[in-house]
Amino acid sequence: MKIVLDTNIIVAALMSRNGIANALLIRLFEMDQKINVVSNPLILEMEAVLKRNENKVSCGNLDDGTIDLFIDDLCLISHHQKINFLWRPFLHDPQDDMVLETAFNSQAEIIVTYNLKDFTEVEKYFGIKIMTPKELYPLLGETK
Repeated sequence: MKIVLDTNIIVAALMSRNGIANALLIRLFEMDQKINVVSNPLILEMEAVLKRNENKVSCGNLDDGTIDLFIDDLCLISHHQKINFLWRPFLHDPQDDMVLETAFNSQAEIIVTYNLKDFTEVEKYFGIKIMTPKELYPLLGETK
């Protein structure tokens, strides 16, 4: 299984230590195999979003160095995908297009997002399932 996390999942995971997005992220770090996929554009977007002042405060007053370390760790537990084929513009939000491009180029089966309405046509045209963390979490099984 390969998945791509939308940036809103990362932000939600860091904002609420008790939420399902955080539990999903912890599960990904605990797994023996890499199932998450990232790309350079997606990592750059995550960094830019996490380093916004309002998000730094909402995520527990994170500093830039801590955010950099977190992103480095996320990259260590993820497959890195080079983007060979662009679909822009396919979705309404160009930031969502980079999530789709990462998923398509890596042949990921699932995009995990809270913005389900932004990805309504993706499963129909690309065969990539769109799920929330709550839907995906039980499919990952137990960790050691």
